[in-house]
Amino acid sequence: MNTKPFGRTGANVSVIGQGTWYLDHGDRKRAIVALQRGLDLGMTHIDTAEMYGDAELVIADAIAGRRDEVFLVSKVLPSNASRRGTITACERSLKRLKTDRLDCYLLHWRGSYPLEDTVAAFEELVKVGKIKSWGVSNFDADDLDDILDVAGEGKIACNQVLYHLKERAIEHAVIPWCERQGVAVVAYSPFGHDDFPASASKGGAVLARIAEAHRATPRQVTLSFLTRATTVFAIPKASSAEHAGENAASGDLVLTRDDIAALDAAFPRGSKPRSLPML
Repeated sequence: MNTKPFGRTGANVSVIGQGTWYLDHGDRKRAIVALQRGLDLGMTHIDTAEMYGDAELVIADAIAGRRDEVFLVSKVLPSNASRRGTITACERSLKRLKTDRLDCYLLHWRGSYPLEDTVAAFEELVKVGKIKSWGVSNFDADDLDDILDVAGEGKIACNQVLYHLKERAIEHAVIPWCERQGVAVVAYSPFGHDDFPASASKGGAVLARIAEAHRATPRQVTLSFLTRATTVFAIPKASSAEHAGENAASGDLVLTRDDIAALDAAFPRGSKPRSLPML
């Protein structure tokens, strides 16, 4: 599994990580085995959130005895993102995850609390060692400008955003902004939300052709394409150990320039939307 610097945190993180949204909706034992298989294969970046139901509890069981292997991320809901509320939410997540620290803690999306309050809480959590770094999720370029004005340069570790073959809006402004500021971009729902290109579609045929050339799968090709920029990571969810293995193998897949050009043509990024798409 390839790794690369996660923003300016000083940590090298697996290019392909593990998402956990809806992880608690299926078989718990199967979910734990999938996460552990992912860790075995180098997908040490595990992402969760207080909004994800009991996902934090499932992760706690999956990483028991292996905490030091993991780059562990969780998120605070905007409704809890006051200065005191952020700290309380973090402590609650730490308890559920059965750990004493998070490697990164994110504001899930921008809400009504002033960014100054949330950032102050993040910095307090860093100071006492409960989090090692902090970032944001679902922030467009203008939102990133606002939080940069509050926090100053070098503080924002990452921006976690929706990014898949059929939704490339972040390539217009968000990725360039993050590249300029040394901020990692984390792609959530990299296969789309129940909307992966059908094999019979024009784009699906391009994926299949490239996958065959590399002895890979269309999903592996997708992850390699999305993480082609030096700042971008992806956090697909795996529902089984086999699926985790498929995701992990994409971390070593390198596409050619012709492959990237073909995918770019098959899945055009389109025009810049008025607002940043999110789930």
